[in-house]
Amino acid sequence: MNSASLDQLCIHTITTKPWAIETSAAKFAAAGVKGITVWRDALAGRDIAKTGQLLRDHGLSIVSLCRGGFFPAATAADRAKALDDNRKAIAEAHALGAPLIVLVCGAVPGQPLTESRRQIVDGIAALLPDCQAAGVKLAIEPLHPMYAGDRSAVNTLAQANDMVAQLKSPLVGVALDTYHVWWDPALEQEIARCAQLNALFAYHVCDWRTPTVDMLNDRGLMGEGCIPLRQIRAWVEATGYRGFNEVEIFSTRLWATDQDEFLAKIVQAYRDHV
Repeated sequence: MNSASLDQLCIHTITTKPWAIETSAAKFAAAGVKGITVWRDALAGRDIAKTGQLLRDHGLSIVSLCRGGFFPAATAADRAKALDDNRKAIAEAHALGAPLIVLVCGAVPGQPLTESRRQIVDGIAALLPDCQAAGVKLAIEPLHPMYAGDRSAVNTLAQANDMVAQLKSPLVGVALDTYHVWWDPALEQEIARCAQLNALFAYHVCDWRTPTVDMLNDRGLMGEGCIPLRQIRAWVEATGYRGFNEVEIFSTRLWATDQDEFLAKIVQAYRDHV
């Protein structure tokens, strides 16, 4: 299978975490990157609308805003606080010009996963009027089961698809991150189901290092690990998806390197392995 087009390359601001968003915008554009997904921490202290214009002035498509979610909580008051923060994220996405918010859905240690999933669906449903008014969609991102205890009760693409089917809204879909789902024996059929639901809103890539030395911050550059990235992209594109391939890497190891060199490696690894 041929490598993905550079025109489809998007990089998350968290991937080059040491850089301010203004630096990322200039460097990404100079490297031929066409898309950017913005993490909310990168917007701190900035005029969000002006930042969005800066990104567009560099020729970058704003693919999404990360992240909303964390809906489950032990008390109604805390669930209401989560909704307030998600409404703030929707307003930020609208101001930035981002059409999509990626949801890390949350979990409560000790609370049954079934209850957390119910609270997630209820939380998303409560946000739909705000999304409609702002013109912003929501993408449920299933996270690897190692995060089920405290980070997300949505751990398979099937569970995310089930929620999309239950919510029955064109504003709700799925963000598919290879890091979280590559191991799933039902992955190919669930990607096909995404197409049936018209729900594949985003596609994220990186690699799984062996051994993994940190549950959160030891993702690999594409080609450093064992994820069959070309095969998964083939399944994704078989659905008709022609959106961005988003490089999202959390790595203490890679953040400590020269970020200009790292960016060059991202572009090369994208050509070689995605």
